[in-house]
Formats: sequence, structure tokens, C-alpha cells
Amino acid sequence: MSAKTELNKVAKDLVVSMEYELTVDGEVIDATEAGDPIDFIQGYENIIAGLEKAVDGMAVGDSKEVFVKAVDAYGEYDADGFVEVPKAEFPEDIPMEVGVEISVTNDDGEEMTAFIEEVSVETITLNFNHPLAGKDLTFKVKIVGIREATAEELEHGHIHYDDHECGENCTCGGEECTCGGGECSCGNH
Repeated sequence: MSAKTELNKVAKDLVVSMEYELTVDGEVIDATEAGDPIDFIQGYENIIAGLEKAVDGMAVGDSKEVFVKAVDAYGEYDADGFVEVPKAEFPEDIPMEVGVEISVTNDDGEEMTAFIEEVSVETITLNFNHPLAGKDLTFKVKIVGIREATAEELEHGHIHYDDHECGENCTCGGEECTCGGGECSCGNH
């Protein structure tokens, strides 16, 4: 990135610090804490598509309300997104309780998230829909900072934080990761 590049407007390959409040069906369900914004690289799908598109071009200090249709957020609700698993095949170390989130690897080796929807005598029903699937989202956002991404962040497609010690958990664009060899590394790299 050249020294003349503007760092006061949200653009691809820049790290954006943003405060937000998320409302669904008239209820605030998530928000950043004062002074603790989320950080993401614009253009790398670190946040939902509809929100990423809406903040593009905003300047530091700008605020606005953004309405994101379900299709541009967590997708439409899939009535076929349920799978029944025999209890005997369910891992013993996972609590068999409604609402528990688990990771499942499909036949193609792709890791997917599911939630326990129902527990019966013989089976456990898994729901592969995101909890906000089918929901339109309203965000109040404020851009509080913009910086250049490092070459490593751009290569990995997510933020690397310097404020953790090796061996502790850190956050990479919303994913859980651990340190290895002094660097933050997520499971998809």
C-alpha cells in the first residue's frame, strides 16, 4: 500500500475498527463494549456480506444504521438443515442437551457447526442452521479506526493480535485459535 493511500475511509485490504449494536426483531441481542470495537479486514468476509458492503467507504467517525436482509446475513432458514443421529453414535464427551453447539465434519472433510435441537430416547436431532438464519438484522455502526493490514494478515485473511502470550487463546476474526511458535495461527491455515 502506498504512503498516499487514504486511511480514513473503509476500503478493501484495510483493518477496520467498528463499534456496533445488533437488533433482531426489535430486541438488542449483541453489541460491542464501550472502547472495545471489533476489528476486521475489509473485503475478506470477516463479517457478514450485507454489513461489509454497507460500511465500505465510510470514514472514521461516521455512524449509520444498516438493515441487512437474511440472505445477506446468515442466509435463509433451511427446513432441511436437520439430521437425526443415533444416540449410540454420539460422542460421549459432548453433553446431550438442547442448545449445545458442536463441530461436525462432513463426508468432504468440511467442518460445520450444528446445535442440538432435540434429544429423544434413541436419537439426537442436530440443527445446521445458524441461530440467526432467516432473520433480518439491524445494525447501528460507528467506524472508530482504520489501519493498514500487515502482509501476514492479508495472506491469512484475518487480524493477528499482538497482545497475547504464546500458549494463550486469542481471537482471529471471530475464530478461536491458539499460538504456535510465537504466532497466532487458526485451524484453517
